[in-house]
Amino acid sequence: MRQNHLPGSVASVNPTSFAEMPMDIVGFGIGGAVVTDPAKMGVPGSVGDFGWGGLASTFFWTDPVEDLTVVFLTQLIPSDAYPNRAELKALVHGALVN
Repeated sequence: MRQNHLPGSVASVNPTSFAEMPMDIVGFGIGGAVVTDPAKMGVPGSVGDFGWGGLASTFFWTDPVEDLTVVFLTQLIPSDAYPNRAELKALVHGALVN
């Protein structure tokens, strides 16, 4: 479910997809986006991060490397009006203590 089932990235299928993150670093698993190259994301994360966002900026993701699950519920339309998903990921990963 959390593995990329595309031959490449989402950009290889539809380069004009709407999203807050570059489509060339995201694959698609069964039911959600899978991060394939976290170094290019610009925010902390791991290979295999799996999640999905909704129209009103809602977002969930799981990070199997950090054993982390986050659910973010908000109502901000359009969802690209403010980068709250990227800021949330940066704050959560910054708070992790290994």
